[in-house]
Amino acid sequence: MAKRNPKNKSENIEYFVSSGNVYADFGFSNPEEAKAKADLAMLITGIIKKKGLTQQQAADLMNIDQPKVSKIIRGLLSEFSIERLLKFVLALGFDIEIKPKLHKAKSTLPSMHIITESFRQPQLRVQ
Repeated sequence: MAKRNPKNKSENIEYFVSSGNVYADFGFSNPEEAKAKADLAMLITGIIKKKGLTQQQAADLMNIDQPKVSKIIRGLLSEFSIERLLKFVLALGFDIEIKPKLHKAKSTLPSMHIITESFRQPQLRVQ
């Protein structure tokens, strides 16, 4: 005897389409800055892992104390500016390239993106 699945009813599931920035979706006051800082923190964390550094070794390179490295890794970024996070990327041995481009979409505001694809590619060798 076959059992009927009561979940065959069509359900109306409420959802909304993301803006592409979770900080904007949740109503943060400065979502572009929050996303850029989070992207930089993920980049810094990835560099630390790729280089096999301890938090103390990373702290020494970045000229900060180890608890601040821990905060970056955990995403607690309120005490860090974008400029400071960029300086940490430099201190960890990476160049930074800033390439502005004209924002053409009239339906959205200009935005900032941290592009890290080249860091995630397996052929990149960090020494």
